[in-house]
Amino acid sequence: MSQETPSYGGQAVIEGVMFGGKHVNVTAVRRKNQEITFLEVPRSEKSWVKKLRKIPLLRGLVSIIDASAKGSKHLNYSAEAYAEDETEPEKLAKQKGKEEGWSLGMILGVAVMGILSFVFGKVIFTLVPVFVEDILFRNAFDNYILHNLIEGAIKLVLLLVYLWAISQTPVIKRLFQYHGAEHKVISAFEAGDELTVENVQKHSRLHYRCGSSFMMLTIVLGVIIYSIVPWHTLVERIVQRLILLPLVIGVSFEVLKGTNAVRELPVLRFLGYPGLWLQLLTTKEPNNEQVEVSIASFNRMRELDAAIEANGYQQSNVTGGILDPAKG
Repeated sequence: MSQETPSYGGQAVIEGVMFGGKHVNVTAVRRKNQEITFLEVPRSEKSWVKKLRKIPLLRGLVSIIDASAKGSKHLNYSAEAYAEDETEPEKLAKQKGKEEGWSLGMILGVAVMGILSFVFGKVIFTLVPVFVEDILFRNAFDNYILHNLIEGAIKLVLLLVYLWAISQTPVIKRLFQYHGAEHKVISAFEAGDELTVENVQKHSRLHYRCGSSFMMLTIVLGVIIYSIVPWHTLVERIVQRLILLPLVIGVSFEVLKGTNAVRELPVLRFLGYPGLWLQLLTTKEPNNEQVEVSIASFNRMRELDAAIEANGYQQSNVTGGILDPAKG
């Protein structure tokens, strides 16, 4: 990827994909009638947030929390669109009550997860392995670094088992397929290919900048960072984890940016491999229709970004819309 090529990111949503541009975030969702509808939200940041984004270590935490909060709006849009498509007469709904699909509970769960999962999920995922390791190996030895290594191994196993388990459910599998479609579109764009379904499908569903890579880095680097400060009791260990968690997130973010920057260097490519391996669980090969949705989202984002830069932002420029899939 040349230095002139913009660096884009996105996320999978229910039956769709969101892409973040320079000036606008766009979500495209495949509706039940096969139309593709859009949610287009102008990007706006407080001046103090922009300043924080320039501070190494701190910018990682700010960026991730900000992305989680803003992403929840797009996740809610996709959930509401799905729920609207699934609305049927009461009798028919009861007959289909146990059929495959997103229940109201699932939709609410995903929406809430988009807002709260980063903070609470990260804390829980950090502390549970501490308790498990302490219960199993408290009196086995005194070396706290060895305890940290085992804790990291337990954390990795828990993560892999969790991701594998949820990836077996049909609804999450489709979400992971859209995740793969998002990666393929970004890779095709960065390679300079025309964004057609055929071209996009040739690319890998794995990408260095993925949040899955970030999760893997927090485990590996967490073991290293936690080993710098010794602890003697379980309480000290828990307090240490909570205090150092922002540092682990910040360092992991910087390393992720670094591994992406050197990914073309043969000797250093391996630095990003653990994250790519984890994406074998968090992404699935998308079908052509899912890739079509991802392309529609990306192209609409680029179109709006270009229009805003050329003409300035107008409220009427950014609205919900429908794309006829037959016309592309």
